[in-house]
Amino acid sequence: MPHVLLQSSFPLTPRMQLLKRYGDGVHVSILDRLPTPFGLVRSGVAPDHQDTKNVINQFSSIAGDARVSFLGNVLVGRDVDVNELRALHHAVVLAYGAESDRRLDIPGEDGSPGAGVFSAREFVWWYNGHPDARHLPIDLSKVRSVAICGIGNVALDCARALLAPPLRFVPTDLAAHALAQLTGDHQTGGGSAVREVHLVARRGPVQAACTPKELKELLTDCGVSARTATPDQLTVSEADSAEMKATRLKRRVFELVSKAVGEASAADAATAAGDRSSPQRRRDLFFQFYRNPVEVLRGPGGAVTGLRVERTAVRPDGPGGTSVAVGSGVFDTIPCDMVLKSIGYKSLPVQGVAFDCRRGVIPNVAGRVLQQTNATASSAASGSTSGSGGGGKGGVPAADVGLYVVGWLKRGPTGIIGTNLVDAEETVDSLAGDAEALLRAGEMSHGSAGPPGAAGLEALLRQRGVRVVGWRRWRLLDEHELAAGRAAGRVREKVTEVREMLRICGFAVE
Repeated sequence: MPHVLLQSSFPLTPRMQLLKRYGDGVHVSILDRLPTPFGLVRSGVAPDHQDTKNVINQFSSIAGDARVSFLGNVLVGRDVDVNELRALHHAVVLAYGAESDRRLDIPGEDGSPGAGVFSAREFVWWYNGHPDARHLPIDLSKVRSVAICGIGNVALDCARALLAPPLRFVPTDLAAHALAQLTGDHQTGGGSAVREVHLVARRGPVQAACTPKELKELLTDCGVSARTATPDQLTVSEADSAEMKATRLKRRVFELVSKAVGEASAADAATAAGDRSSPQRRRDLFFQFYRNPVEVLRGPGGAVTGLRVERTAVRPDGPGGTSVAVGSGVFDTIPCDMVLKSIGYKSLPVQGVAFDCRRGVIPNVAGRVLQQTNATASSAASGSTSGSGGGGKGGVPAADVGLYVVGWLKRGPTGIIGTNLVDAEETVDSLAGDAEALLRAGEMSHGSAGPPGAAGLEALLRQRGVRVVGWRRWRLLDEHELAAGRAAGRVREKVTEVREMLRICGFAVE
């Protein structure tokens, strides 16, 4: 029986593909550094998108399967290394995603803790109750204006959390500490003071990376007034018009922004003329198109006071005629009290595995990880490159047989949950193509029984004193959160500290 380990917090698609492909002839072990499963779905999907989070049910429905083992609270590099995992399994699939961020690399970006600049990932983790972000020094009662660098769907999630009526989040699984800041209580007083959010984009509305569905939700369901700082921020060129004509989604995004800004302007004009019939919007959403962040401005005490931006123009000067933002030498200041950076995620390397630092991916061919060489990090191809991985043709390193990669770590931080389907199929196809060689290698090193898989890994971790959270222990925490949620009229009340998670899971904690 092949033993396959998935080092990931939510490897739903590759796991399902493996079980479908091999039936009873495979055992899949799932490793997570936190005591909780579900990874991005638990800590990344917006709390008011519970329909998306329902994919958790697919995982839970077969998590008790005898062919699957969940091992939570296990950190690769601290509790066990990759070589040990490989020795215990026929194959190891790396699927730990992207847990770091791209930087702006501008003056003022870095500051002392609590200095008001966070990545969008950190902010999303904060309001979703991820243990790593629980204690971020965020105080929304002192923040009136927020600048978000970027205009993808994650940026829209952040804007929605800041601008939507707080009651929208009460029934959800938004972390209790974040909900208290939005709604206010005896400790936080009047709740969030945020009244405006600026979405800052280097290029124009036609190049916005968000999707129409998420944009429409923000513009129509959250009671915001959409604005631009200057009229020319909705200007489009002939090339933009051609791009919209060719791409319906881009045209739809532009139409949504233009309509919302126009409606807000008309409402302002009516109010100024004495007409009070238009709905009063509590908060403003500014689309800052054609603006490139160049400096985070800070006051004498280090607090953020604004974001300095350079006006840009879009030119078809990129590779293949793609549009790029070109600076104009004209600068503006966006007053703000907090800056969120939503310009992309970045994966991190794991010891003993080749890594392309520039692209932030593990070099691979069709999901087969390439052997680590001095040149691998700078020259290896990645993603869906075709090839058998059999051996070093054309200067590309040979495949490191038995080691595979999937998801953002394989192709970069793009796509949605559904995008992982084709990605996982490719990697599982590669693994299946190597199956005979993997089984032979397992017999050579461990005899006819092959490597011990999850049983051997659990024994090793117990020997090292690691408090492994299996599926049954996780269910104790799950039921605790669900019960607390029911008592409060919410989906769940998340536990946000690892120590408390382990206590609820039945471990003695100091």
